[in-house]
Amino acid sequence: MLEPKSFTLNDIQKGSRIYFIGIGGISMNGLARLAQHAGFVVGGSDNHPSERTAILEEQGIKIYNSQIASNIDDFKPDYLVKTAAILPHNEEVKRATELDLQIFDRAEFLGAFTRTYKNVINVSGTHGKTTTTSMISLMMIDAGLDPTVHLGADLDIFNGTIRTGSHDLLVSEACEFNRSFLNFSSTTAVITNIDHDHVDCYPTIEDVIDVFARFVRLVDDDGYVVVSGHDGNIARALAEAKEYFDNTGRQFPKVVTCATDSEKCVVTGRKADFVAENITFNNGLPEFDIVINDKQRISVKLRIPGRHNIANALNAAAAAYLNGASPEAIKSALDDFGGADGRYTVKGKYKGCDVVVDYAHHPTAARATIEAASNMPHGDILVVFQPLTFNRTKLLFEDYVTSLLPCKKILFAEIFSDRESDDLGMSSRMIADAINQRTGKGNAEFYENREDLKKRIDELIKPGDIILILGPEDIRELGDELCP
Repeated sequence: MLEPKSFTLNDIQKGSRIYFIGIGGISMNGLARLAQHAGFVVGGSDNHPSERTAILEEQGIKIYNSQIASNIDDFKPDYLVKTAAILPHNEEVKRATELDLQIFDRAEFLGAFTRTYKNVINVSGTHGKTTTTSMISLMMIDAGLDPTVHLGADLDIFNGTIRTGSHDLLVSEACEFNRSFLNFSSTTAVITNIDHDHVDCYPTIEDVIDVFARFVRLVDDDGYVVVSGHDGNIARALAEAKEYFDNTGRQFPKVVTCATDSEKCVVTGRKADFVAENITFNNGLPEFDIVINDKQRISVKLRIPGRHNIANALNAAAAAYLNGASPEAIKSALDDFGGADGRYTVKGKYKGCDVVVDYAHHPTAARATIEAASNMPHGDILVVFQPLTFNRTKLLFEDYVTSLLPCKKILFAEIFSDRESDDLGMSSRMIADAINQRTGKGNAEFYENREDLKKRIDELIKPGDIILILGPEDIRELGDELCP
């Protein structure tokens, strides 16, 4: 049996058969494609056939539209890869266990990729991972460095979530959920921010800070850690990691900081290494200069809104620059970048309104995205919001209320969760009621039924408004329904 924390894809014989349970998932479908490209025979199952699974079938990957034991007997895999959502009583897992097949979690298998490439840029953080990873990838492509890329969302230029490139460079998202990123090795680690999230894994913010400190331990001694320099939680994580390096005699990776010229760099106490200066907004879109170590200056114009995307661009520019991207490549990539799918994605027009969807399900992300929308040309902003997971909603309830309080009008869908059996007594209705109690305006409404929600949208909107749909894929599908 291979040791999950240390094996690489080179330890698996080419031509081996690898079976992915939950292959239609946003990360799993990309991993399956990367595995096929690496020379393995790939198959997998998903209970929900989709466009993603159809594309995999077109590429010669065997897809099963159920998860039953006979699939394993039919495909005859050498290894299985499953997501954290697949439980031990799953029929395919049980059959694989009976056959004594080695089963890897998704993060373990992705970790094997990170140990196969010469240079690995892993992008972590509570918010902004997908956008930052996308930006870095495009910078490296424009620089002619041919990266292999693993994303957590579709990117038009990739026609999916991955890009197959050279074995010199891998650019990948590194998610902290379920401590997944502790399976990954990095030559450059990016930490965009540290906020309290995934509360089912991390009861307190201290738990989150600790796991990011452990993630930093996995960076090569001669590597880089690129961070948002104004984030106090990052400063605490780095201090904890530094103590570990000192105690073990290892050399601490070089810390590279990013901040705007108005933000204090609490990580180092001095001016950040990559600074955004001369920030302006043109029709809601940020324009600014990236200044590198007080020497080089790159003037960029983003095509995606929001001050948070200035921070994402700074972190991306730093990681790309440290790995060989020229200032010209950084500029061209940022000037051309139109956003990853589900990250302030304009789906089209509905009855004269711009329909925008965004994955912003966490209170901090929702606040940032609503602020970004408010800087765009608009009449009114109608926010449609769906929280993700009951546990998160319960623990961050007050944050949800305060972050959404300023909305002129907000319509709530019920909380979405595909991995919890207990609703903990929580409902989106409770957030709406708390908002109305504080404003006294009745500006928050709750809808159990999608059709009733759509009818209410029709009643409220007028041409020139923005319909801003925030939350997981379940509610973002409403954008496709409004703009087919």
